[in-house]
Amino acid sequence: MSYSNNHSETQPLLHRVIGVEVPQEGESGRSGFSPALFLDVSWRSSSTAGKWVNLLWVFVPVAIILHYALPGAPLTIFAFSYIAMVPVANLLGFAGQEFARKMPKVSGILIETAFGSIVEIILFLILISKHKAPHGSSEHGNLIPVIQAAILGSILTNLLLCLGACFFVGGLRQSTQRFHAAISEVGNGLLCIAGFGLLIPSAYYSALKSSAVEGPHGHAKFTEEILQRNVLKISQVCSILLILAFGIYIFFNARSQHSIFDEVLERDEHHDLDRENDLNKPKFTFTECLVALVIALTLVTLLAVFLVERIEDVVEAGVPDQFLGLILLPLVEKAAEHLTAVDEAWDGQMNFALFHCIGPSIQTALFNAPLVVIVGWIMGKDMDLNFEIFMIVLLVLSIVVVGNFLRDGESNYLEGALLMIIYVIVAVAAWYYPNPDVATSNGAELAL
Repeated sequence: MSYSNNHSETQPLLHRVIGVEVPQEGESGRSGFSPALFLDVSWRSSSTAGKWVNLLWVFVPVAIILHYALPGAPLTIFAFSYIAMVPVANLLGFAGQEFARKMPKVSGILIETAFGSIVEIILFLILISKHKAPHGSSEHGNLIPVIQAAILGSILTNLLLCLGACFFVGGLRQSTQRFHAAISEVGNGLLCIAGFGLLIPSAYYSALKSSAVEGPHGHAKFTEEILQRNVLKISQVCSILLILAFGIYIFFNARSQHSIFDEVLERDEHHDLDRENDLNKPKFTFTECLVALVIALTLVTLLAVFLVERIEDVVEAGVPDQFLGLILLPLVEKAAEHLTAVDEAWDGQMNFALFHCIGPSIQTALFNAPLVVIVGWIMGKDMDLNFEIFMIVLLVLSIVVVGNFLRDGESNYLEGALLMIIYVIVAVAAWYYPNPDVATSNGAELAL
């Protein structure tokens, strides 16, 4: 593959930094930064769904203006900020995708997944920083239940809604879509391990909560306070180990660039039904990728702050904590990844789509969730992994159902429809689940 002297902006720079050549699908053919072309590429080079999402950019300035001009309208600010997060997350995902295309296949997909999860990490960190009260619901300043619900909600949204949409949309264009067993088996195995690590603190608490006494009745007694402290310590140790597991997972994938993973993804790319159009689309230069990432990250952080500041008002208006964390927040933080995955499924790239569904779930379980526990530990806030039994059951059943659908290496629109229906059922149950100040199945208090 050769490049002309005046069209080599990305190749020499990336070659110096990471020692690789830019693949054909990532070469922009130009250099520097052009505002007109930057806007043109942002609009035309995303998926069809992404183009429609770009129409929502009008909500971004409106949300910022409302935040400062109408502080007395919290629900309106929350609604506009929520909608505005979608196009911003889409820009972040697209910029990450453009950046990833300039890398080898496996490295690129990992980088793209990481950029797609930045929205989630920022949201988690802002939530833990705003957490104030150890008990009650979010309207009392207790944001731990919202964070815990958002952790599992992120995984469920990817496994049920996103994967279901990929199966369904892909099945509409091709009656049966096949994916490689190596990707589905490794992904499902890691999900089981991640779920195991996340749920250990909850299992520990559930097994021992009936043995704990209310208060200190002697030095030998196992009190509720000791139980809570043990759960917190177990959560912190598990978090460190899960991040270690994530590091091994990244290393394994990075070292597999010339193994079966790279071959599978390379073959998938050549089976892309829209490959000719994708190669001819205008692309970001390396500089434009960086500019887009900086703009998107700045706006994502700003809008996330607006959302978190209004959570108390939203809960007071009648939206349950569990629904907010399990459904609303994951939907907006994962919008870009979902659009990318569904577009790939439509183009017949099911292995890429699986990476974008299972990969973020693995990162949430092995890195994002443990990270917020460790950050809370550093900040002196007791963030643990003691999830509600309701959410534990949802996660376990979802992993089992998805594992069964992945086992045969094929998908169709029926399986996709069933997964999406299950997600709707979960959403309905979450809406009617009471807030922590009313009831809790796996916490320190039960106030009825």
